[in-house]
Amino acid sequence: MGFLEFNILDILDILLVTFLLFQLYKLIKGTVAIRIFIGIAAIYLMWKLVEALQMELLGEILGQFIGVGVLAVIIVFQQELRRFLLMIGNTKFFSKDGVLKFNWINEENVAEVKISDIVRACEEMAKTKTGAIIVITRENGLSNYIDTGEIINAKTSNLFLQSIFFKNSPLHDGAVIITGETIKAARCVLPAIENDSFPSNLGMRHRAAAGITENTDSIAIVVSEEKGKISVAHNGKLEISLSAKQLKEFLQKKLHQ
Repeated sequence: MGFLEFNILDILDILLVTFLLFQLYKLIKGTVAIRIFIGIAAIYLMWKLVEALQMELLGEILGQFIGVGVLAVIIVFQQELRRFLLMIGNTKFFSKDGVLKFNWINEENVAEVKISDIVRACEEMAKTKTGAIIVITRENGLSNYIDTGEIINAKTSNLFLQSIFFKNSPLHDGAVIITGETIKAARCVLPAIENDSFPSNLGMRHRAAAGITENTDSIAIVVSEEKGKISVAHNGKLEISLSAKQLKEFLQKKLHQ
């Protein structure tokens, strides 16, 4: 009997685990969670190596650590695990061309987003230094945040968005949330990012944009009232001072990838 024996089920097992780990990596890459994930994976691999070498004492210590670590993983990765389960729940196993596909973005929903109207509105508001924050939903419908604002349910348009954020409008404070081609609500309250390393020179709109995208798969656009600059947030990260062309390219890439 050889040291290693493989059969077809072992190969299938390895492929499935690799596929799921890759999808999990895509979900958390670029976030602080990726470093924790790598650390946990390294400890797990070390544990398996120690077991294979029959180092009983060290194996027992690492085994106990891994056992307790499951609870720590659930606590630390609660948002990522939630998004991962949502991804699995919304999976379409095969694309139109029959290729296996793990699709966790609702293509029917995001395909209808009126990107051109949103970009034009942001460009015009940047020229007049009109402060604005626009959130585009994806799989996470953000119903809890929609309920904090004024329900609108109107078609997205350039002029309508500008009128909402006009400084004398009763709806200009807070965020607009858009799902597909529909403005669901305005004057919505968003959570601010809780991160000591977040740039202190950025205001509450930028903190809210980073906050809402940190724990959801949404995209948030900010127009600065002070400088008239356009920024966009995704996965809790901000890209600052985008041109209208860059904003359009960013939205097209993220909403149709």
